[in-house]
Amino acid sequence: MPDEKKVLDQEGMERALIRIAHEMLERNKGTLDLAVVGIRTRGAFLGRRFQTKIQEIEHQSIPLGILDITLYRDDLTEIGAQPQVRGSEIDFDLNGRKIVLVDDVLFTGRTIRCALDALIDYGRPASIQLAVLIDRGHRELPIRADYVGKNIPTSVGEEVVVRLAEIDSRDEVIVRRKLS
Repeated sequence: MPDEKKVLDQEGMERALIRIAHEMLERNKGTLDLAVVGIRTRGAFLGRRFQTKIQEIEHQSIPLGILDITLYRDDLTEIGAQPQVRGSEIDFDLNGRKIVLVDDVLFTGRTIRCALDALIDYGRPASIQLAVLIDRGHRELPIRADYVGKNIPTSVGEEVVVRLAEIDSRDEVIVRRKLS
């Protein structure tokens, strides 16, 4: 498609994830009480990648959770009569932990607000930090990421598409004109 622009290829994505994993470890002074929670769907896959990279760096495993925010969305009535709820998978105690919440793209901030509400229902973490692969701007809520793979200025008429090998058979990030 001629209106697509690739902004991250597989190697660029890998470098960004490695850098963010190192930043997480540096900021949190290692893995003590650290856990990663990915927002379904692509945030969950990125969360698993961060968990793996941190284990490769520190030789210690950290807990990984998956958060489904479907029922917390403020646009639930707009996305269909029967939203697909796949459920969250958090099998560790969040109380007192340093949680890194992971998503693929940070846009208006509404998804993250929903995720914060959902996460608090599981316990009271010591802190919640946000890691995103792409920050595209256009915030509607006062939310910012602590860790960003790449900042991409976009127009409202564009969309950022994150493709991950686990779902899409390849790793890349593209910006394209929003499909009607």
